[in-house]
Amino acid sequence: MQVPGIDLKGQLAPVRDELVAAVTAVIDSNQYCNGPAVRDLEKLFTDMCRCKAAVGVSNGTDALIVSLIALGVGPGDEVIVPPFTFFATAGAVWRVGARPVFADILPDTFNIDPAKVAAAVTPKTRAIMPVHLYGQVADMDELLAVAGRHKLSVIEDAAQAVGATYKGRPAGAFGTTGCFSFYPTKNLSAIGEAGLITTQDEALAARLAATRNHGMNRQYFHDWVGGNFRMDTIQAAALLVKARRLTDWTNRRRANAALYNRLLEGCKQIVRPVERQGNFHVYHQYVIRAQKRDQLQAFLKENGVASGIYYPLGLHLQDCFKPLGGKNGDFPVSEQATREVLALPIHPELTDPQIQHAAEKIVEFYKA
Repeated sequence: MQVPGIDLKGQLAPVRDELVAAVTAVIDSNQYCNGPAVRDLEKLFTDMCRCKAAVGVSNGTDALIVSLIALGVGPGDEVIVPPFTFFATAGAVWRVGARPVFADILPDTFNIDPAKVAAAVTPKTRAIMPVHLYGQVADMDELLAVAGRHKLSVIEDAAQAVGATYKGRPAGAFGTTGCFSFYPTKNLSAIGEAGLITTQDEALAARLAATRNHGMNRQYFHDWVGGNFRMDTIQAAALLVKARRLTDWTNRRRANAALYNRLLEGCKQIVRPVERQGNFHVYHQYVIRAQKRDQLQAFLKENGVASGIYYPLGLHLQDCFKPLGGKNGDFPVSEQATREVLALPIHPELTDPQIQHAAEKIVEFYKA
């Protein structure tokens, strides 16, 4: 039996006709960038994230960059980020000329540790960038308290957490901005690249909207230097079609996670994902900690089960960040995670027999 890590073909089949119709309508409209569908998507996220405004952009990485530019973060500034996350989080900080300052993660959720964040604040700190990793919102009450004490902006990296909630509030509703990615593998995915920024500040929303369009509020009059970060209307149209299925897809992911949890309950060589009380986890990834992780991954591959390592090296140890002076031992919780994490297939198109096969092979590996 084959258990794929993702099944885009299977996801496409039920919505293909609607997608084709939506894309055709955009082609016929001749409004290819920031067209009406973009405004409709922004309104959808304004409502869904209970925020004042949303701004569609070119992708999730650019959502982070646009947020930083609009907030005036640049050379000489520091932004606190986790070392255990996708590269874009720290990469966006570096690209605007600021310095990423790493703070270690919590061992249960893999999200940034508020106590470590508090200890990392300096007079140069301008913002905190928590990541809602794998689909679970970070400890926002504690992080917002740190930000409030030091008058810092909070940029939520919600790329993996569309639909997730924390104490009843949605991802993207807490920070100065919330940044979403709609990369094709995400829980809500475009048919290419797309992203979006949410905010509770309408004046900031206007600045974000201008920043995505070269800092232009009036045509050919530029108040500051932005960039070309506009959203393609075709992507917005596709996302509006798919958004109608997001709740069902999320529920399926959670059901898949519950089945894994039950089937793997007695396997002492792994640690199953933790969903903190008060959180609604959307399981962008179902990530276990595993003894003999690399050997387990090879065994699963031999038996048709896909898996992924998100992420195999802390950002503080990446070659491109050598100027920051990071070394082994700086962030022990993150470094341990890089040696143990393994993501199992969790997408909504999985069948129960596929999940049972994956779980059985994990148990079989450790009994050998």
